[in-house]
Amino acid sequence: MNIAFELSGEHATLPRAEAIACLESLNVNFREVAFMDQLLLVDVPEFPPIANRLAMTHHILDVLFVCQANIKSILRLVSTADLGIKGRTFCIRVKNIKSAGLSSTALEKEVGAIIHKKGYRVDLDNPDVIFRLVLTGNKCVFGRLIESVDRGQYEFRRPHQRPFFHPGVLLPRVARALVNISSLSDGILIDPFCGTGGILIEAALIDAQCVGMDVQQKMVLGTNLNLKYYGVDGMLIVGDACETPLKSEKVDAVVTDLPYGRSALIQARSLENLYHDSLREMYRVLKKNKKAVIVSQVPLDKLADEAGFVVIERHQQRVHRSLTRHIIVLQKKSEV
Repeated sequence: MNIAFELSGEHATLPRAEAIACLESLNVNFREVAFMDQLLLVDVPEFPPIANRLAMTHHILDVLFVCQANIKSILRLVSTADLGIKGRTFCIRVKNIKSAGLSSTALEKEVGAIIHKKGYRVDLDNPDVIFRLVLTGNKCVFGRLIESVDRGQYEFRRPHQRPFFHPGVLLPRVARALVNISSLSDGILIDPFCGTGGILIEAALIDAQCVGMDVQQKMVLGTNLNLKYYGVDGMLIVGDACETPLKSEKVDAVVTDLPYGRSALIQARSLENLYHDSLREMYRVLKKNKKAVIVSQVPLDKLADEAGFVVIERHQQRVHRSLTRHIIVLQKKSEV
């Protein structure tokens, strides 16, 4: 079956990377069919239950057809498509991402009229089936809604809502996406610069075993407060990320937001030394073939290579005029 992920438009590349990594983490045998603006199509044997993990997807559809974004093609294919059991109630929703010249309201009316003639009854409040028609560029994707992602939960966990707050931390949707991009299915995730615990909270909520570490005791105590506030827990350590107190190759994922500025130099001689030494420790504790997802204010390719990692993805997130986050996805390869 073909399924479509209706991706959020909050970032150009992270939503797609998150959806693909979630499929990989569940060992789903999938094939990417197409990637369009805010829409990812994949072929899977059956629908995987991943909506509860995703942060940067709005809806997941069972795709009935893909066609050119013109009214004649759309109406013709809706009229011939197998929509399922007749007599059920339905509603139709049109999402126009970037497709000029087509009216969403007019399409809803005309497509809805065809579906009604095929034996379905309209119910806008509590329909048995929701059909979605997504227009993106010159393409139209039509399908049945399988699941919607509850993105409101992430608003409830925004940093200023937590008992312990510190400015400049990742938003929950970004933190969850980064945890998902690590392809963690089960096992241990470590954040060696845990700060206020935002990454650990999102990892623990998908049942990861979490280890958080920070050189500042107040951050570790604050993280503990925040974890308890959301009903999750983890192992917390006051310690230096350049000397991680874990045995080698015991961790299944590393996800962290590297510190920067004067507050990062409590133990390290310089930021470059801090990044260099902590990356080597991340490499040491990570199991072979597993991933590290690292956020920084500067590119880390050279230091990652020196630590032994292979760079498999790069993303950028512009926060404001003077701050761009560099997100790098690294893998520890098995020795040849």
